[in-house]
Amino acid sequence: MLADKRLAAQIARVPVTLPYALPTPVFRFRHLAALAGRAPIGGAREVALACFVAARLVSDCCDPTLALDDEARAARCAGAKAWLGSIAIPSPVRTPVARCADASATDDAKTIAPLLAGLAKAAESFLDPAARAELEALVVRLGRAD
Repeated sequence: MLADKRLAAQIARVPVTLPYALPTPVFRFRHLAALAGRAPIGGAREVALACFVAARLVSDCCDPTLALDDEARAARCAGAKAWLGSIAIPSPVRTPVARCADASATDDAKTIAPLLAGLAKAAESFLDPAARAELEALVVRLGRAD
């Protein structure tokens, strides 16, 4: 016991945040990405990847900290649409994901939210509960945006 008290007095507490420490990185939509990684090749993986890309696009286009201009959003939209056109997305999901990609060229969250909700509904049979919850949380966040 005595040794523990003496040792505690000799070792100074380390501050929780150091001025040179990096913040813990946050990986957005990790459940969608994990689903895409573990799903078998084919429909479920393609849908998970498409939903992940759509979620990233619409989340980024309405994020004020990124401050993407019209040109950057349009370039991202065009690149995503080209990539989405090259993968085998089942037809019930293809149209909603294309609409979300098109809408990502704007920064109007109120317009994008119902489109993303439509994508979540169309893809629900391919997604697990955690991935669906990520899309639904994004829909709610976009719906609250001013």
